[in-house]
Amino acid sequence: MLKIGNIEIKVPIFQGGMAIGVSMAELAAAVSNEGGVGVIAGTGLKKEELKQEIQKAKEKLVGVGKVLGVNIMVATTNFMELVDAAIESGVEFIIFGAGFSRDIFDYVKGTGTQAIPIVSSLKLAKISEKLGAPAVIVEGGNAGGHLGSELDSWDIVPEVAQNIHIPVIGAGGVMTPEDGKRMLSLGAKGIQMGSRFVASKECGVSQVFKEMYKKVKQGEIVKIMSSAGLPANAIVSPYVKKVLDEVTEFPRNCFACLKKCTHKFCVNERLQMAHHGNYEEGIFFAGRDAWKITEILSVKEIMEKFRILFQE
Repeated sequence: MLKIGNIEIKVPIFQGGMAIGVSMAELAAAVSNEGGVGVIAGTGLKKEELKQEIQKAKEKLVGVGKVLGVNIMVATTNFMELVDAAIESGVEFIIFGAGFSRDIFDYVKGTGTQAIPIVSSLKLAKISEKLGAPAVIVEGGNAGGHLGSELDSWDIVPEVAQNIHIPVIGAGGVMTPEDGKRMLSLGAKGIQMGSRFVASKECGVSQVFKEMYKKVKQGEIVKIMSSAGLPANAIVSPYVKKVLDEVTEFPRNCFACLKKCTHKFCVNERLQMAHHGNYEEGIFFAGRDAWKITEILSVKEIMEKFRILFQE
C-alpha cells in the first residue's frame, strides 16, 4: 500500500495515460478495480468528452477506495480546460507531462484532486516537491510515447529517489515482474506501466495494434521526432519509416491542438490511425522494451503477475 497525500493506493501500479484514445474508461476502470491507479488519457478530448469518459469509468468501479487519474499533456492548447474537467469530475489525480506547469499545484489546492508531474530529471523533481507535488512519476527515454530525457529510467530513478522526500513512481521499461522488482530496488515506491496495458483485453485499441506489440522484436522500436517537438518511441512501420526519412507531408487539416507544432505531420491524426488499426499510415507508440511482451492478457491477469511485488 502507498499513501499519496490522503489517498491510499492498495497496489501502487499506475496505468500509463496513453493518448490518443488508448487509455480510456474500460481500461482505467479495470486497473482501478484491481487496486491500482487507472488513468484516462485526456489529450485529444474536449472538456465534455473527458467528463463523459470519467463518468463511464466511475460507473464501472466496484466497491469503495478505487483510485482514478487523468493524464493531460501540458503541450495541448486546451490543457487547463481538461484540468477543470478532471477536477469537476472528482478524480483523485491529474498526471501531467510533455511540458511542465508551475501553476497547477496551487490551482488544485482544496479541490480534492492532486497534481502529479511526470519528470525526467532531479532538477524538475526538486522543483515539483518545492511547489507542493505529493509525488512524482520519473520517466526515462526508454518509455513509450513522448519523452523528456535521453537517459533511461534505470539511470534517473535512483538519483531522484535518493534526493527528494516524496514518493517516486518509476516509469519506463517495466514490462515484466522482474522489471518491476528492479524498479522498486532503485528506490521507487510504485511503478507506472503503459505498454504492458496496451496488450490487454480491456485496452480500446484495434487488434492490429495489440498484435504489433506481441510480434515486435528487439531493435524494432525506434526513436522519432514527433510534430509536438519532442522525441518519441514508436514501432517501426511504413509511416514511421517516412518520418525517419523526413518525407512526410504537411497535414491537410490542422486543429491547432498543440501549443507548438512542427507541422511536418499531424501526430494526433497518425495516432488515431494507429488506434483504428491502419498499419500503413499510423504511428504506433511503444516503450523501447515492449518486445518483451509476448501475450495479450486481461487486466486482472496482468495485475496478478505484478501484485506480488507489493505483498509484504
